[in-house]
Amino acid sequence: GGSRAASLHWTGERAVSALLLGLLPAAYLCPGPAVDYSLAAALTLHGHWGLGQVITDYVHGDVPIKVANAGLYVLSSLTFAGLCHFNYQDVGICKAVAMLWSL
Repeated sequence: GGSRAASLHWTGERAVSALLLGLLPAAYLCPGPAVDYSLAAALTLHGHWGLGQVITDYVHGDVPIKVANAGLYVLSSLTFAGLCHFNYQDVGICKAVAMLWSL
């Protein structure tokens, strides 16, 4: 049960990390909406899992853990929504990074 779930979670984390390694050159070589939205999803998920580990390591007690996890879900949801809004209403992640590099 728990061991298999942990193994699948670990595999998922590695898959998202590998996906990010592929998305970064793709963002440079062929920027576009598909890459922008893929980056929004992968970066949000990667950050969510990373901050979840921080909560696991440093937050103790039933109530504080529940509050921290609820806050993490709110933060991750707002992050994804904000990145999607930026992709749809503005230049998108790829173009924004290219604009920063051109400074």
